[in-house]
Amino acid sequence: MNVTDFDFDLPEKLIAQTPLEDRTASRLLVLNKETGETTHHHFPHFTSELEKGDVLVLNDTRVLPARLIGTKEETGATIEILLLKENGEDHWETLVKPAKRIKVGNVVSFGDGLLKAECTAVLPDGGREFTFRYEGIFYEVLDQLGEMPLPPYITEKLDNQERYQTVFAKERGSAAAPTAGLHFTEEILQQLKDKGVEIAFLTLHVGLGTFRPVSVDSIENHTMHSEYYAVSKETAETINRAKERGNKIVAVGTTSCRTLETVATEHNGKMVAASGWTDIFIYPGYEFKMVDRLLTNFHLPKSTLLMLVSALSSKEMMMHAYQEAVEEEYRFFSFGDAMFIK
Repeated sequence: MNVTDFDFDLPEKLIAQTPLEDRTASRLLVLNKETGETTHHHFPHFTSELEKGDVLVLNDTRVLPARLIGTKEETGATIEILLLKENGEDHWETLVKPAKRIKVGNVVSFGDGLLKAECTAVLPDGGREFTFRYEGIFYEVLDQLGEMPLPPYITEKLDNQERYQTVFAKERGSAAAPTAGLHFTEEILQQLKDKGVEIAFLTLHVGLGTFRPVSVDSIENHTMHSEYYAVSKETAETINRAKERGNKIVAVGTTSCRTLETVATEHNGKMVAASGWTDIFIYPGYEFKMVDRLLTNFHLPKSTLLMLVSALSSKEMMMHAYQEAVEEEYRFFSFGDAMFIK
């Protein structure tokens, strides 16, 4: 399959730049993956799509304020560092702008020296590894000095940083939000519980590979960026029981979906308590082993996320649904509207 098979025209005005004040005010396109039929709703309708005994699987990762703006001590140049992955205590893989200004041994200072970072390695992909120095607790210093690392297609400033966190965000470590979860409120979750829907949590720390364009023509040649995941014993048991009963496993977001499919692939279609790194790449032709239904946002043209959602229905159905979403002027990407594939 060619990357261009997943291209579509998206007017710039449909890229949501700011979140809606009310999380649940977003629209919801429901796609029947068997028939291709689409219906249009608002997000609270989602609760009526689930039945007693179904399991809703949420990613409880929390986005780090991972964007740091500092000064290169040697020259006074302004340097932006984006934290990607912690390699042992106080050692981080990062992206740097402008990268050419930072060599091994250079020191970048943030917040009048409250936090300092020394470059210890230039990485093969052009990133940099830094060792950080500070007093106190690193994450508290980061909360004080860091900014939310919004995706490159969002150019507006985010006034309320919590609006780029889900209401159930707990485990720190993401470079981006699992955005399908942004539509939920405590009230919606309670409505689902009252209905008998089980809520299960897992963790996948979203890396910036999520936004990396596919740079090969044939999608079979694309290699995914690895991301850390963790599934608890409690979550695994909840999901296995539901599967045995014949209930549906409903993944919220492509991150939850990829985690569930990673574990199920490695353990003969069952969920187990597990953690590790996944680079699973799901595209049409993939046979799902765990996920029955998926709640997701609208994704970038030619992206691996669009390929994943196409695998759950079909490329033809998905591209038709996306064309309809454009015509109906749905809001796209991180702060946009939602799609439920059932």
